[in-house]
Amino acid sequence: MAEDDGTGPARAGRLKPRRASADKQGIIFRMSEPMSSHPLTAPLPDLAAWVAYFRNAEIPVLPDTADTLAAFAANEDAMDARTLTEVIAVDPLMTLKLMAHSGLNRAPRANADAETVTEALVMMGMAPFFRAFSINRSVEDWFQHEPAALAGLQAVLRRAHRAAQFALGFAVHRQDHDAAVIHEAALLHDFAEMLMWCHAPSLALRMRERQRAEPGLRSCAVQREVLHVELGDLQHALMLAWRLPELLVQITNDRKQDHAQVKTVLLGIRLARHTQHGWSDPAIPDDVREIGELLNLAPPSTLELLHELDG
Repeated sequence: MAEDDGTGPARAGRLKPRRASADKQGIIFRMSEPMSSHPLTAPLPDLAAWVAYFRNAEIPVLPDTADTLAAFAANEDAMDARTLTEVIAVDPLMTLKLMAHSGLNRAPRANADAETVTEALVMMGMAPFFRAFSINRSVEDWFQHEPAALAGLQAVLRRAHRAAQFALGFAVHRQDHDAAVIHEAALLHDFAEMLMWCHAPSLALRMRERQRAEPGLRSCAVQREVLHVELGDLQHALMLAWRLPELLVQITNDRKQDHAQVKTVLLGIRLARHTQHGWSDPAIPDDVREIGELLNLAPPSTLELLHELDG
C-alpha cells in the first residue's frame, strides 16, 4: 500500500469497537439504539424529488469520525486543518458532508473553490468547523437489527476506500498535481449509493437482489426500475446543488472517459469492483492492460504496482 505523501490518506482509519460488527477489512460499526430516522420505502417520482430530498438530508458519519471530532471539539484551539484532514479524508460520508457544507456556504464571489478537505477546512476555519460539526450522528444509529443494510453499506465503503487508494497510486505515478482531488473523487464516486443504503435501505436491497437474480441486467436499468432515476444522474445533480468544486464534478463525470483524470478514477473504481473478492475475476487482465496504458507500464510492472497498492 502506498505511503502518505501528503496528497491523500494512505489507508482508512481504524474504528473503535463497542458492541461491534466487523468485516474483513477492519471497518467496524458499533450497534447501539434503533434507527430514529424514517427511511424511504418507496421511490420518489423523479430526479427533482430525489435531489430535493437529499439536498438537506442528514449525512451520518463513521463511528470513529464522530468520536474523534467530539473529542477534538473539547480542545479546538489546538486543532489544525492537517490534523482534521487525517480524520475526515478517510471517511467518505464525512468528506461528503464537509464538502457539501463548504459549497453551500461559499461566498458567491469567492475567488476559488475548496477542492480538497484540507482546503475546505482552511477556508472555513476551526471555530466555524466545530460549530457545524462537533456533534455528528454515527452510522451505527441507522442500523440496529438491519444486518443486510449494514452489510450493503460496508461493501460500498470497502470498495470506495480501495478505489481511492488505487486512483491515488495511479495519480502519484503519473505525477498528477491534482492527486488529492483524484483521491477524493474516487472516494466519493459512489456516494449516492451510500446515501441510499442510509436513507432507503429497502430500495437498495431490492436493487441488489434484482441484479443477483438477473446478473446480465445493467445497473442503470435496475436503478431506473426501482428508483425512477439513475444514481449517476442523481449524484451529478446533487454535486451541482451542493456547489461542489468544478474540478471534482468534472473528474467524477463518467461520460468524460477519455480525460486522463476521469480515466484514473474510473479504472480505480473498476479494479476495486473486480478485485473485491480476490484477483481471479476474468475482467482483471483487461483492467491491467488499460491501467498499464494509462501509466505507460508493461503488464508485469503494472500488476506488481497494483499488488503493492493493494498490499
